[in-house]
Amino acid sequence: MPRFMSLIHVDEKNAPAEGPSPELMQRMGALLEEITKAGVMLDTAGLAPTSQGTRVTWSGGKLSVTDGPFTESKEVIGGYAILQTKDKAEAIEWTKRFLQVHEEYWTITSEIREIAEG
Repeated sequence: MPRFMSLIHVDEKNAPAEGPSPELMQRMGALLEEITKAGVMLDTAGLAPTSQGTRVTWSGGKLSVTDGPFTESKEVIGGYAILQTKDKAEAIEWTKRFLQVHEEYWTITSEIREIAEG
């Protein structure tokens, strides 16, 4: 069965400063338990804000290191999930359910990509 990575893009400028609400965390926990019991979820995690990140770039034969925050970034990867599903359509359906547990004021997008095997 194919594996897919769901990259969760978050608009850090519009995300609640206090983070996810307790109600959101409860809904998310219930859904993640369901996905795991279904044998679909292989791994998932949220990521620290860009203010705590570092970019390492290789360009023109030279390395550069830049500490966050990255002001030019509107949307950043805020988390990920690795899913194993029968096809891309099933991965999309689980991802839709994940996005729908969020309150209306969140602006999040998920990019779903198949993991290249071998």
